[in-house]
Amino acid sequence: MRIAIIATGSRGDVQPYVALGKGLKAVGYIVRLITHENFADLVRSHGLEFCPIRGNVQAFMEDPKTRQVLESGNFFAINAHTAKASKSMAIDWAKDSFTACRNIDLLIVGVGGLFLSMALAEKLNLPLLHAYIFPFTPTKAFPAVLFPQFISKLGGAVNRLSHHLFRQIMWQGSRAGDALARQQVLNLPTAPFFGSYNSPLFQRYPVLYGLSPSVIAQPLDWKQTHLTGYWFLDEAPDWTPPAALLEFLERGDPPVFIGFGSMVNRNPEETAELVLRALQLTGQRAILQSGWNGLRKDDLPDTVCLVDSIPHSWLFPRVAMVVHHGGAGTTAAGLRAGIPAIVIPFFGDQPFWGQRLATLGVASAPIPRKKLTANRLAAAIYRVLNDQDMRRRAAELGAKIRAEDGVTKAVAIVQKLEKRSFH
Repeated sequence: MRIAIIATGSRGDVQPYVALGKGLKAVGYIVRLITHENFADLVRSHGLEFCPIRGNVQAFMEDPKTRQVLESGNFFAINAHTAKASKSMAIDWAKDSFTACRNIDLLIVGVGGLFLSMALAEKLNLPLLHAYIFPFTPTKAFPAVLFPQFISKLGGAVNRLSHHLFRQIMWQGSRAGDALARQQVLNLPTAPFFGSYNSPLFQRYPVLYGLSPSVIAQPLDWKQTHLTGYWFLDEAPDWTPPAALLEFLERGDPPVFIGFGSMVNRNPEETAELVLRALQLTGQRAILQSGWNGLRKDDLPDTVCLVDSIPHSWLFPRVAMVVHHGGAGTTAAGLRAGIPAIVIPFFGDQPFWGQRLATLGVASAPIPRKKLTANRLAAAIYRVLNDQDMRRRAAELGAKIRAEDGVTKAVAIVQKLEKRSFH
């Protein structure tokens, strides 16, 4: 069986689907990943077919206008900005994806690329399997990731409504681009005004979640869903750490890791100064990850090591704690390593994960990026490093997550569905 996976977004959005694709390839499927052109090396290094869609997501994230919108933390402004960019690329993305999907037997998609995938599945009469890395199925158990978690006190009906509102925000921001792709590339009728959430394309097959049931217990009203465990992608077998990093790790106690992934800062020097002041206040050694133009500092003390892209699967077990933005991928990697965290959410699903880790007792209360100061960060670092109960809970949760094999479980579900439904 030939499988295509559409995954768009930052590296943290794409990497779990590379892991899933690698697992599917290992049991004999032909797997191609359809994603942004700047992820070619990542996809090919793990033996998957790479089918690019035009556009460089890293360049988009580093654009000054994008940085300004992202730093506002206003999801509606962010959604409008990304929707405008997506509309301008909709025709190209549809052409690229249509070509890549012509000879496949199954299409797998997450939230990134969801509506394009639904149009492709409709046009090509393909089975479409939904595979998500954050909650997207309506439930009464908790609010949608976009909404403040305190609204859960208002009751299950409000929680469920928040998920439908979140779905509409995603769809309405994509509707104009979707219409262009349908009309000018796929020769399909325009999708319904409120989207195709009630379509058989949404309901025919089970939904896979690359999430640990130890982190989010499966809600009772989630029917036809599988929480398989996280889809982790470990470093390549021939990967070797930089010598300077190894020397730094061996020189003292495990350091604090601080990095904000693909989140960009209009003033990376200012962010670096804030972080360095917090470290000076606590006397901690640290590894700073520069990310996509995120942190830069030319003159660092010898207690700080600046790195670019280091596999979290290798690095996190060697540090004392993780300070990060709350992206789904970084969150999962920190949990698997069994170390506590401080989450500095910027936008989107990041506040949800920050609050979830705090509720589990494996992180301090999240500090929104706009409220981050050196004193607040220093206080949180001191609190987390000295909270032995938190460290114990993080270690116990890490052991549970390491015992799960999300990719293997997800692949087994696909194999079962193939025998029953995909022919």
